[in-house]
Formats: sequence, structure tokens, C-alpha cells
Amino acid sequence: MDFLKSSKRRSVVSETVYVLLNIGFAAALLAIVLAVESPLLAFALVLLSKWRVLAVRPRYWYANIQANLVDLIVSLSLVVLLYGASGAVVMQYLLTLLYVGWLLFIKPRSKRAYIAVQAGAAVFLGVSATMMVSADWIATIPVAMMWLIGYASARHVLNSYDEVHGSFYSLIWGLVFAEFGWLAYHWTFAYTLPGMGSIKLSQAALIILGISFVAERMYTSYTTHGKIRASDALLPALLSFSIIVILLVFFNTLNNGTL
Repeated sequence: MDFLKSSKRRSVVSETVYVLLNIGFAAALLAIVLAVESPLLAFALVLLSKWRVLAVRPRYWYANIQANLVDLIVSLSLVVLLYGASGAVVMQYLLTLLYVGWLLFIKPRSKRAYIAVQAGAAVFLGVSATMMVSADWIATIPVAMMWLIGYASARHVLNSYDEVHGSFYSLIWGLVFAEFGWLAYHWTFAYTLPGMGSIKLSQAALIILGISFVAERMYTSYTTHGKIRASDALLPALLSFSIIVILLVFFNTLNNGTL
């Protein structure tokens, strides 16, 4: 009985330490953003937080890096958004709270529904951050970043199904994202929302997230039933298509500027 009580106490202590460390990490990122004008220090802290990825034999580095790509994309994108929200302190605190939620409640989950949410977060935040910072860069860089986001998100989902051809499909999906990235680099709209500082809601991020959602639903239907059932794919497709049409037809005429 004493052993069981001791184990429970250790479990409670370890859980408490885990929660406090993650909250402290998110708070440290916010403090750096508020105190330092350059994002390099915040990027460095995010990369240092991944020290365990390389704390193994070099032959495991590649696999570990791939396994952590989605979390890395979300974390680095959050830094970009935090700097984009400079001057809008309420938005910066809200983003920090959302990041705490990511670290404590979304990132650790391994159910397929949560894995899909994790991949979706990487897509939306990664594309949004890429579109925010890449307007003055050469096209090769944002296109490569978009490929990486597409590859990482697809691999993250496919691995939960033990897909034999997961790497190949991920490469293809990365290519799809790269094509969208090239198009978005030359032509895309972004919507200015009140209280968000310099953050603009990227049309490309919304469109690509919708397409990714439909693709995930179709793949899930196929792996579950051996075919893509209309009942599984029709509603997500109609929802995403409707949003895309509304964005392209109605909101492109708003004077919100382009990225």
C-alpha cells in the first residue's frame, strides 16, 4: 500500500511539474516577444526545447525530426504570429493561452481525431505565418516552406493509419502545397481583423485548410470502408467548397489589401 501511495504521489508531482514547465515555456516565449524586437531568440528557444530529438544516436535523428515536424511548425508559427500581434497585447496573451492549450491538451493526444486536429493546426498556422513573412522573399523560400508544411501534415495523419505508402503520399501532398504556395505568393488576399495588430487572416490558409479537411475525410472513409462513401465525403466537401466560393467571389472585392 505504501508503494502505491508513493507512486500516486510521484505521478501527481510529475504531472504538476509537466504542466508548470509547459506554462512556463509559453510564458517565456511571450516575455521574449515583448522584450526583444528580433524573433531569433524566440526561435532559438523553440529549437532548444527540442533537444531530446537529437539526444539519441545519430541514426535516429531523421526519424525524430520528422516525428516532431508538426509541433515545430506550430511553435515557430506561433512566434511569428506573436510578433505580428505586436501592439495588440490582448491578442498576444490570447495566442499564448492557445499555445498552452496546444502543449497540454492537443499535442500529447494520440487518438486519430486529435492527430487530425494537430495536422490541421500545423496547416493553418504554418500557412498563415508563411504568407505573413514571405511577401518580400524570393518565391523559392515560401514554396519550399509550403512543401514542408504539406509533407509534415500529411505524414502526421498517414502514420496514424500505418499507411504502407505514407512517405510517397506525403511527398505528393507536399507538392500540392508547393503549387498552392507558388500561386499564393503571386496572388492572395488577407483580411484585416480588429485587435490583431499586423496579423491578417490569410485566404490561402483558409482554402488550403478546407482542401486538407476534405482529403482527410475521404482518406478516412476509404481506409474504414474500402471505398469513399458519399455520406462521409459529401458534407465536408460541400462545406469547404462553399467557404472557398464565398472567399473567392465575395470577399476578394473587399479593400483589405493583399499579401
